[in-house]
Amino acid sequence: MHQSQSAVIEPATYRSPEKARAQGKPKRQPRYHVILWDDSEHTFDYVIRMLQDLFGHTFDRALQLATEVDSAGKAILLTTTREHAELKRDQVKTYGKDILMKRCRGSMRASIQPEA
Repeated sequence: MHQSQSAVIEPATYRSPEKARAQGKPKRQPRYHVILWDDSEHTFDYVIRMLQDLFGHTFDRALQLATEVDSAGKAILLTTTREHAELKRDQVKTYGKDILMKRCRGSMRASIQPEA
């Protein structure tokens, strides 16, 4: 016996545009800021290098953020999903100490907070 290789096409079901919008849009995940906090144990060079390594910032953007941390006490490095923000915060916290500063005891402080 020979089996047929033909396919059956199902008719499309109609959904009103309102219903399609209500059902079709995925919910946007809440966003979180990754915040770097200032301290006196790390050099500008360390901060710039860390921001380039971990966040892929250009030298100019990293310098701008390092200056903001120094002058304002903190800077938002990235705004992203919670999971990604937690990863980036943890990478900052484990980046290591600044070898240019003898009194440096470890990595910089970072935290996350919901986007307002």
